[in-house]
Amino acid sequence: MPMGQAASPNSAGGDVIIVGAGHNGLVAASYLAQAGFSVQVFERRHQVGGAAITDEFVPGYRNSICAYVVSLLNPRIIEDLDLPRHGLEIMDRADHTLIPGRSAGSGHFFSEHDASFHEAVRALSIRDAERIGAFEEVLQMAADVLRELAEQTPPNLGGGLMDLLRAGRLANRLRRLGQKMQTEFLKIMTMSVAEYLDEWFESPVLKTLFSQQAFVGNMVSPYAPGSAYVLIHHYFGEINGKTGAWGHARGGMGAISEAMASAARERGVAIEVNAPVRQILVEDGTARGVELADGRTFRARAVAANTNPKLLFSELVPDGAVSADFRRRITNYRSHSGTLRINLAVKQLPEFTCLTDLPADQQAERLQGLIMFSGDWQYCEAAFHDAVTQGWSAQPIIEMYIPTIIDDSLAPPGQHVISLFCQHFAYELPDGRHWDEEKHNAAEHVIDFLSAYCPNLPHILVGMQVLTPLIRARKGHHRPIFEEVRKLGFVRVRVDNDVFDLDDVPELDRYKLHNIEAVVDRLVIPDPEDESPSAYQDFISRVTDSVETSLRLGEG
Repeated sequence: MPMGQAASPNSAGGDVIIVGAGHNGLVAASYLAQAGFSVQVFERRHQVGGAAITDEFVPGYRNSICAYVVSLLNPRIIEDLDLPRHGLEIMDRADHTLIPGRSAGSGHFFSEHDASFHEAVRALSIRDAERIGAFEEVLQMAADVLRELAEQTPPNLGGGLMDLLRAGRLANRLRRLGQKMQTEFLKIMTMSVAEYLDEWFESPVLKTLFSQQAFVGNMVSPYAPGSAYVLIHHYFGEINGKTGAWGHARGGMGAISEAMASAARERGVAIEVNAPVRQILVEDGTARGVELADGRTFRARAVAANTNPKLLFSELVPDGAVSADFRRRITNYRSHSGTLRINLAVKQLPEFTCLTDLPADQQAERLQGLIMFSGDWQYCEAAFHDAVTQGWSAQPIIEMYIPTIIDDSLAPPGQHVISLFCQHFAYELPDGRHWDEEKHNAAEHVIDFLSAYCPNLPHILVGMQVLTPLIRARKGHHRPIFEEVRKLGFVRVRVDNDVFDLDDVPELDRYKLHNIEAVVDRLVIPDPEDESPSAYQDFISRVTDSVETSLRLGEG
C-alpha cells in the first residue's frame, strides 16, 4: 500500500502492526519485513519521523525541528537498510565547542583537534591536563560496553532460562573490565555529574564543558544521582567510521526518517500517515490489533508501539488490560521534558562580542560546532531551582547550533537557521500560568539573554518557532482544517473552549504575533470532525479578513 493511502475498513493488518512512524518504528518495520513478515505502520501526524523531522518553520527556512544532530544512529542500521542509497548523507560536523564571553577576547574555545584541545585544557589547569587522558579512557570504556550491549536483548527480571543466560553474559562482560574499571563504570552509572567531575577536575570551565550533556532534555540538578551517566553519550555514538563523533544529516534530521521510510516501503511495508490510533485492541490479555480514530479496525498477530510508554498505557491500552499496580506506576512515570526548543531564521550569522578581535575566518571556525551557554555548579543549580520555583531559568543553560554553516540547503543564500536547546523550562508552570500564554515571554527571555553575547541577534531575526515542554508532549491535532490554518501561518486556534498550539506551523514575525493571536483566539473554528469544504472556506475567509485588518492596525 503506498504511503498515505487509506486501507479498507475492518481489514487484516497482516503479521505486525506498528503504532507510530518515528525512526525507531521505521527501523523495526524494515527488519521485520526483511525477515518475511507483513508489516503495516500507522502514523498520527502528516509525516513520518517523530522527533527526527525537517520542516519549513518560516517561509524559505527549514530546520530539524526537534532532534538536530546525529551520532547515536547505529552504523549497522545504516548499512543493513542501505540508507545512503535512499538519499541519506551524513556530513561530518566540527566537534568544536565555544563557551562565549560577553566582552572581546573572553570566553573559551575547545577545538576538535587533539593538540589544540589539550593546550586549551592546560591553560586552565596543569593538573587537569595530566588527568584528561585517563578520564577520556574511562568514558570510552563505558561507551564501548554500552555500544556492545545495545545490540543485545536485555534480560527480563524474573524471566526464564534465556534471561538468566543473558544476565550471565552481561555480568561476564563487566567482569572482564577489571576491578578498577568496574568501579569507574559503577560510579558513572550512579553518581551525580557534579560529584563525578569533581573527583576528576579542578577547573570549573572544564566541568562546564563536560557536564552540558547531562542537562540536555533532562531537568535535573547537577547533584541528581545518575546524571553522570549522560557523559557517556558524547563517546557512545559513531559517524562515518569515527567513534564519539557527531554529524549533520544533509537536509536536516527529516532526511534520516525519509530514507528509513523509503527503505521500509521498498521491503513491502505499508505506511499510512494522518492515521491516529484510538486504541489497542486487547483480547484475553494479548494485543490483537488497533482501532483508528476514523473507526477502522485492523488485526494482526502482533502489535508494536513506537510511542512514549506513558501515552501508550494511559491513552491507547484499554482500562483493565493491565493491573492496577502497573497503571499506578506508569501514571507516575516521569517523562516530562525540561527543554524549550527554539528554531531561529536569521538574515546573517550572529556576531559574538567575544570573537570581534579575531579575523573573519577564525570567527567562522568557532561557530561551526557547538556553542554552549552555561556555568559552574552554582549556575547550573540556580537554573534548575529557578525552573522549579518560577517556571524557567533566569540564566538558562543553552546549546546553540548553526547547521547552515555546512548545509546551505536549509535557508536562502547567505542566510541561516539556528537551533536552540534551552534548559530549564518546567513542563508545568507554577502559579496557575500556562504555556499557551507564556511561551512567547519565555522565547523573548531567551533572545534577551543571548543578545548580551551577540547584540545583533534581535536585528537579524526573521522569525522563530517555539516548542515548549508541553507542546513537545502533546498528542497534536492534525485534521485537514488545521492544515488550512497552517498555510496561513497561525500558531494558535480555538476549538470550542480549548486553545491549541500547532507545534509545526511556520511562525509569523514575532512583533506581529500577539496581534494575530488576539484575532484568532476570538474566532471559533468549525468542529474538527466537520470536513465539509464550505465550513473550511467560511472559516478561512473570516480568519483572513480579520488578520489582514489586524496586520494593518498592527503596522499603524
